[in-house]
Amino acid sequence: MSKIAIIGSGFSGLSAACYLAANGQEVHVYEKNAEVGGRARQFKTPEGYVFDMGPSWYWMPDVFERFFGDFGHKVSDFYDLSLLTPSFDVVFPENESLSVPEKYSELLALFESIEPGSSAQLDKFMKEAKFKYDTGMGKLVYKPGLSIMEFADFDLVKGAMRLQVFSSFSSHVRKYFSHPKLIALMEFPVLFLGAMPQDTPALYSLMNYAGLKLGTWYPKGGFGKVTEGIKTLAESYGAKFHFESPVTKINIEKDRVRSLSVNNEELKFDAVIASADYHHIEDKLLPESYRNYSNDYWEKKTFAPSCLIFYIGLSKRVEKLNHHTLFFEEDLLEHSKEIYKNPKWPSNPLFYVCCPSKSDKSVAPAGHENLFFLMPIAPGLEDSEELREKYFKIMVRRLEKKIGAEILDLIDFKRSYCVSDFIKDYNSYKGNAYGLANTLMQTAILKPGIKNKKISNLYYAGQLTVPGPGVPPALISGKIVAKMLLENLKKKVYEESI
Repeated sequence: MSKIAIIGSGFSGLSAACYLAANGQEVHVYEKNAEVGGRARQFKTPEGYVFDMGPSWYWMPDVFERFFGDFGHKVSDFYDLSLLTPSFDVVFPENESLSVPEKYSELLALFESIEPGSSAQLDKFMKEAKFKYDTGMGKLVYKPGLSIMEFADFDLVKGAMRLQVFSSFSSHVRKYFSHPKLIALMEFPVLFLGAMPQDTPALYSLMNYAGLKLGTWYPKGGFGKVTEGIKTLAESYGAKFHFESPVTKINIEKDRVRSLSVNNEELKFDAVIASADYHHIEDKLLPESYRNYSNDYWEKKTFAPSCLIFYIGLSKRVEKLNHHTLFFEEDLLEHSKEIYKNPKWPSNPLFYVCCPSKSDKSVAPAGHENLFFLMPIAPGLEDSEELREKYFKIMVRRLEKKIGAEILDLIDFKRSYCVSDFIKDYNSYKGNAYGLANTLMQTAILKPGIKNKKISNLYYAGQLTVPGPGVPPALISGKIVAKMLLENLKKKVYEESI
């Protein structure tokens, strides 16, 4: 048995803790905050509101089932899932709203009603997207990104052209659809992948398959129930969690981690997985000579967005609002440019509103409503209360127009979260919310490596390394790094025995 430390209790850290502890290792997870989950933390108010602080879209349910299945469990052993109907709403110009049905047959009919012939096109699009999803989520994302030879797989090579890694997502969508509403609907997921649709590989049409074919789900009680479930699983194998325990230094001896400095103590370990912000780990916790990457390296990387978030409680229920609503009345291209090409606060922002109390009465006091506003912005922007309030008023006015009612006087709880909070709470590089952008030059072996090149027992996991940003990829990241660490431990034991 080896003693292993994990820095951070986000999804990748939780995942790694489960795999390592289940394989008989002594696992200790150190979290700087008071709650489990990293960006997927929850907070509760005295009034009775329960707010998910980060992830709110539960896509790719098969990845979660596969994770729990690795330990002989099902998702339902830890939390209850419900399929949302409709999956989500989209608000277009002139306050025209579109509800996206969860049934594929109804989705086909919806497409056909907007653009004649598009139902057949959607079938063709989804056939290709399913291939990409099955290949991408079944094989590609489980590669550790150490060598190009990982991709010398017959099925991957045979299907390389169909994966469309070198084709533009935007061009791909326009081969099938011409109506602006359908194009906006198909392009919206890439807004959070970290690049403009024109610069995102067509491979990521797999996201359309995940969202439109596999459905949008909701874990009762919120995403906090998911992190609690995984923590419970890790603890069942003996993993120990230490909260309000920031790691302040990684101590090196003879090119190996000897110990961690935590709360004025020096704690010895046989190996460490850093699932906190990669740049922070290297820049603040390691001597410069042991870092994989320089600050210049990080400065040149393309990051996915940060975001402005508001957690809002209303003293009254509101009508004409479903669980998820995307406000796309403005130009996606313009907003994308103001995130990725010419970073600034958006001129005419797109944003998103989640109202989980429509599906779950437990997240708000009786007769009240729980709202979550999210507006993607460029990382590293100036972040002031004045700017936050300016954009809050913009979002509220557009929400009020959609529901046909005023809500400002109904607000009985309000909290904002933006760039400076991501930096303070997660040591997030430039306050990014989602990690590295999924561009071609930041894919697979071109992402920051999961193994320290100079320290034999230090590994990395999470949204700044393979396979990338998002909750399902973070779960997979923890599995990849745990598997590599376990293999290296076995190799070390073997070498010491001969």
